[in-house]
Amino acid sequence: MAELAKLKQGMTIKIDDVITDQRAMRFGLLIIIALVWLPGCAGRTGSATVPAAMLEPPAPAVLLADASATPAPVADVTEQVSDEPFDPFAKSGEEGVEEYDPWEPFNVKMFEFNRQVDRWVLKPVAKGYNFVMPNAAQIGISNLLYNLRFPARFLNNVFQGKVRGAATEMGRFMLNTTFGLGGLYDVAKNMDITTPEEDTGQTLGFYGVKPGPYLVLPLLPPFSVRDFIGYLGDIALNPINWLVAPIIEVEGIPSVIAHTDRMTSTLVQLGARAGEMVNERSLNLEKFQGVEEASLDLYAAVRNGYLQQRARAIRQ
Repeated sequence: MAELAKLKQGMTIKIDDVITDQRAMRFGLLIIIALVWLPGCAGRTGSATVPAAMLEPPAPAVLLADASATPAPVADVTEQVSDEPFDPFAKSGEEGVEEYDPWEPFNVKMFEFNRQVDRWVLKPVAKGYNFVMPNAAQIGISNLLYNLRFPARFLNNVFQGKVRGAATEMGRFMLNTTFGLGGLYDVAKNMDITTPEEDTGQTLGFYGVKPGPYLVLPLLPPFSVRDFIGYLGDIALNPINWLVAPIIEVEGIPSVIAHTDRMTSTLVQLGARAGEMVNERSLNLEKFQGVEEASLDLYAAVRNGYLQQRARAIRQ
């Protein structure tokens, strides 16, 4: 029995040795295969560049297209050329903007009316104003009026879900109101705290409302129908228009000028609007002069510039 136990033990040891030797042989074989395979992989095109590609931004989609694809014939490319009028002021790669102007005869007359008012009234007054009012004071007034329109910009950022823009507008308002003497100094801008200006017209465009026809009205900037509705929305969102000089009555909310004193409210609103127009015209005397001299068709240039600017603002 003892000899039989020793025999079994010896057989077990030999079997274990065989298994161990087999495992060693397999492991060695795997090492040999790996040593043969890895140099081959290193020599393949592009394998060494994988880590670098992971650190770089992805290539443009056009570069990822199938290289074997047959390029489009020249005739097909020429057929895709847009019929939009050439705009020498458009930036490279900028999308074309549809100039939908079915009311052009009316708009041209209104544009010419505004131009003559500017030529014979607004511009001479702005020149006199510019002569007596220091440039720093004009900038301060412009900053103050801009700061007072904060609620509309803030709310339109909120309506569009732009949390960062809303926070920036709030921060700008607090900084300029406290450290900028109510907004006379744009302290936030000097600290590089800026954000694109948002209005109700852009909010409507953000939610897919089409611009509609181009529109020119007397003594107002150009609009599309959508932006004119947005302009009225911005007036409603400005609390000055229902807390100070109310043109909108909100039941239960008091105002500085009583709601019943409509004459005073109207005079204050018209005076503030006229003062803002003169101040802004004074700040842009040379700029407007350059546009008038450089444009052969001023109406078309203003329309094109306005529509492109609004399209860019909504895409932001």
